[in-house]
Amino acid sequence: MSRRAAFAAAREFPLDDFQRRAFDALDAGHSVLVAAPTGSGKTLVAEYAIEGALDKGAKVFYPTPLKALSNQKYGDFVRELGAERVGLLTGDNSINGEAPIVVMTTEVLRNMIYAASPTLHGLHTVVLDEVHYLQDRYRGAVWEEVIVHLAPEIDLVCLSATVSNAEEFAEWIGTVRGTTTAIIEEHRPVQLRHRYLVADRATDRLELLPTFAPTDRDDDELRPNPEVVRLEQRPGHRQLKAESGRGRGPSRGHGSGRGSGPGSQSGRRGRSPLRPPSRAETVELLHDQGMLPAILFVFSRAGCDQGVDACRAASIRLTTEDEAQQIRSIAEAHTAGLDPRDLAILGYGPWLASLEAGCAAHHAGVVPPMKEAVEEAFAAGLVKVVFATETLALGINMPARTVVIEKITKFTGERHDFLTPGEYTQLTGRAGRRGIDDVGYAVVCWSPWVTFEQVASLASRRTDALRSSFRPNYNMAVNLVRRYQPDVAHHLLNLSFAQFNTDREVVTFERELERARGRAARARIEAADGEGDIDEYRQLVAVLDRERSAHGWPRQVARALERLVPGDVLWVGRRGGKVVVLSHDNHRGTPHLLALSASKRLVRLGADDFRDAPEPLARMALPSPYAPRSRAFQQAALESLRRVKVRPPGRRTGPDDATLDHVTRSVEAHPVARDPHREVRVRAAANAERFELEAQRLERRVHGRTESLAHQLDRVLALLSAWGYVDGWSLTPAGTTLARVYAETDLLLAESLREGLLDGLSPAETAAIASCFTYERRGPDDALPAPPPRWPSTHVAQRSRAIQRIWQNLVGAEHEAGLPETRPPDPGFSAHLYEWVRGDELGTILDDDLAAGDFVRNVKQCIDLLRQVADVATNPTTRAAAGEAAEACLHGIVAAAGAVVA
Repeated sequence: MSRRAAFAAAREFPLDDFQRRAFDALDAGHSVLVAAPTGSGKTLVAEYAIEGALDKGAKVFYPTPLKALSNQKYGDFVRELGAERVGLLTGDNSINGEAPIVVMTTEVLRNMIYAASPTLHGLHTVVLDEVHYLQDRYRGAVWEEVIVHLAPEIDLVCLSATVSNAEEFAEWIGTVRGTTTAIIEEHRPVQLRHRYLVADRATDRLELLPTFAPTDRDDDELRPNPEVVRLEQRPGHRQLKAESGRGRGPSRGHGSGRGSGPGSQSGRRGRSPLRPPSRAETVELLHDQGMLPAILFVFSRAGCDQGVDACRAASIRLTTEDEAQQIRSIAEAHTAGLDPRDLAILGYGPWLASLEAGCAAHHAGVVPPMKEAVEEAFAAGLVKVVFATETLALGINMPARTVVIEKITKFTGERHDFLTPGEYTQLTGRAGRRGIDDVGYAVVCWSPWVTFEQVASLASRRTDALRSSFRPNYNMAVNLVRRYQPDVAHHLLNLSFAQFNTDREVVTFERELERARGRAARARIEAADGEGDIDEYRQLVAVLDRERSAHGWPRQVARALERLVPGDVLWVGRRGGKVVVLSHDNHRGTPHLLALSASKRLVRLGADDFRDAPEPLARMALPSPYAPRSRAFQQAALESLRRVKVRPPGRRTGPDDATLDHVTRSVEAHPVARDPHREVRVRAAANAERFELEAQRLERRVHGRTESLAHQLDRVLALLSAWGYVDGWSLTPAGTTLARVYAETDLLLAESLREGLLDGLSPAETAAIASCFTYERRGPDDALPAPPPRWPSTHVAQRSRAIQRIWQNLVGAEHEAGLPETRPPDPGFSAHLYEWVRGDELGTILDDDLAAGDFVRNVKQCIDLLRQVADVATNPTTRAAAGEAAEACLHGIVAAAGAVVA
C-alpha cells in the first residue's frame, strides 16, 4: 500500500479533491498554498507533509500566530505522535526543542533565522498555519520575514482562510520561493445558510428569517429576502430609520455617550415595531430550533459577560447531569494550579455554575486556564453556548452548528465601523461541523442602526483581498546589515509581499536582476578559467580593432558611446566641458547619449560631438529614484556633477603603421592568445559584460520605483546611523544589541539600555520600567499615555520620565526622516507589575480597570522583554536584575497560565 493510500485509510472520511491535489504537489516536491474555508480540512494537508518529512528522517517546524494555538497544536501532535517526537517553543514554554516536529510561534522562527540557530539544521518543511495573519497590523510582518529569509531548499506548506486574492498571494510565494502550487478551494464542506433574527415589539415573538430568497436565475447572485424588506418597511420602522439617519452607516464619534453610536437606543423620537432580540431569548430560540451549539459574537467583553449572566438569570440549562460532571472535571483540570484565593477573586463559583449549565464567555479578559477549559468543553460538545469577541475567530479550533453576530458594527477604540467581508467570513467560518452537521447557520440580529440591505450586502460579498503589513523596522534593518551585503538586503526587501502589492513589477525585476547577476558571475568564472587577464586581452584587441579602422573613426566613436553607462562623466570638446551621462537615446537609428552638462543643459550627444572615442574620466552616483526627465533629478545630478573634478583629456593622434605593428605584437604576445580555449573565454567575457549591463539596466528600473521598501530601509538606516547604531554597512556595539531586541519599541528600549536607564534598579523596579515598553492601554490611538495614578518608587518615576524624553527626541527624528512614529512608552502598568514581582496578592493588585486576563497577558509580555534584557544588557548587574524579575513574575496565576495541558 502506498504512503498516500495508508494515510487516507487511517482517516475516517474520504479525501476531498483539493486535498488530493495538494498531496500531488507535495509528492512532486513543491511548496503549496492551501486557501480554503474554515473547517474544510486544510490541516490534513499539513499532516501529510509532516508525515512525508518524518519518513525521510528530517525535521518539521509548525509556526502559528498565537501562543494559544501553538499550545493547542502541540497537544494534538503529542496525542497523535507521542511526546518524545514533538517539541514546543513559545515565549512561555521550551519543551523538547530538538524534536523532529516542533510547534512554535512565528516570532520564534524569525528570531532563529536571524540568529542562524543550529536548530535549523536538518529542517525540511515549515507549515505556516493561518498565514493570512500576515496582514495583522502589529505582528503580520514576521510572516513575510520568514517566507523571504528561510533557506530556499526548505519546503513551505502555507494554510490560509479563503481570501479574494489567493492566486496573487500564491504567485508571490512562487516568485520568492520557487515552484509553489496554489490549491484554492471555495466550496464549504458544510453548506452555510444565512439568517436574520428580529423581535416584534407587539408580540414579543422572535422571527428567524432567511437572509436571501431563491432566484430563477442560474448565476450565483443572491437576492435579499423581500419578506424581511417588507417587514422593515412598516411605517413605524421607516420613521425610526429616517430619524436615526438611515444609510449613514456607523457613527464616527467616540461612542462613549448614550445614543452616540450603533446599539444605543436612547434619545430617539420614533419607536420601531421591531427590536433587537435579547441574548437570553436568542439562546432559547436556538435551543428550540435545534441550532446548538452556537457561538454568539458580541464585540465587547462586558457584553459577553452580560450574556452569560442573562442566561444564568433566566435559569437556562443546556446540559445533562452527566455532561455537567464532565464539564466540572475539565474545569478542575485546567484550574488546578490556581490558588483558591485567586479563584475566588476570579469569580470561579458563578463561572463554573454557568459552565456546567452549558454557557460561557470567551475574551481576552478571561485568564488562560479558564479560557482553555471553555475551549476544551465546547470542542467536546459539552458547553453549548459561548459568548465571544472576534479574537475567538483567529485559529482556535472551536466549530459550532450556528454562529450569531449580534451587530455587524464594532467599536474600534475611537469609532464604530462595519465589519469587512473578510471579517464576516472569518466569523461565520465556524458555523457547520464537518462530519456532524449537514448545514451550518450564520445569524445576524436586527439592529436599529443598520439596515437589512446592509446586512444582506455584507453576507453576499466575497472575502477581502489579503494585504501586507510589512515595513522595515529598526530591528529588521540591523539584522539585514548583520547578515547581508547592501545589494542583497535591498533585494530581499523588494521580494516582500508588501512590495509585490505595491508594484508587482519590482518583484519581477528583482528576479530578473538576480538571474542577470547569476549569469554574469558564471560567465566571469568561465572567462577567467585559464592563464592571462581576459579583460586586458580584450582591451588590447579593441585597441587593435580601432587602429585597423584607420579612417573609420566615427564608427569607433559610436561603439564607444554604446559602452558608456549612466553616471559616466565625460569631456565634450565641441559642446564644451564636463557632462554626465543620464541614459542611452538612440536617435534615428544611430547611438546617442542623453547627458547633463555643467552649464545646466540637457543635451543629446552623437559621434559627431567627439574628436576621439569617448572614455569616462570619472564615475558618479545618480540620484534616487532614477528619473532623468525630472527637474528635481536633474538639479540633484547637477549639484553632484559640479563636485566631480576632472581634467580635459589630451588630443589622441591618428593611427599609423608603427602603432599598428606595436599593438599587433602586444596582442599576439599576450598569454590569452596562446590559450586553446581563447574564443570560449572571449565569448564568456563578452556575455559577462552584456549580463552586467542588463543588471545595471534592471537596477535603474528598480531604483526608479518611488517609495520602495528599499528606500524606506535607507531612511531607517540613515536614522540609525545618526543615532550611532550603524557605521556605514556595519553595526556598532549598540547596533549589535539592537539586533537582539524583538519588541515593538525596539529602538527606544535599546537607547534606554545604552543610556543606563535600566541600571541600578531592584528586580521589581526593573520589571516596572520594562513594562513601559510593552504595555499599551486600550483607547483611542491618538491619546498619549498619562502617568499612572501612583508611582511604585522614585526611581521608577525618574527613569520613566527620562524614557519619555528619549521617545520625544526619537519621534522628532522620525518625523524628519519621514518614518512611522514609535509608539510612546506607557507606565500605566508599572505599579501593578512592581507589586506582583514584590509578591503582593492578586486581589490587592487588580482593580476595576484591569481584568485578570489582561493582567496575565501584560505580565507575560513583560517576561518576554525582561528575558531579552537579561540576554543583551551590557551591565552584568542589570542582566541579573532582569533575570530575577522575569523569574519573580512566574508565580500564581501567571505561572498557571503558561502551563501546557497535553
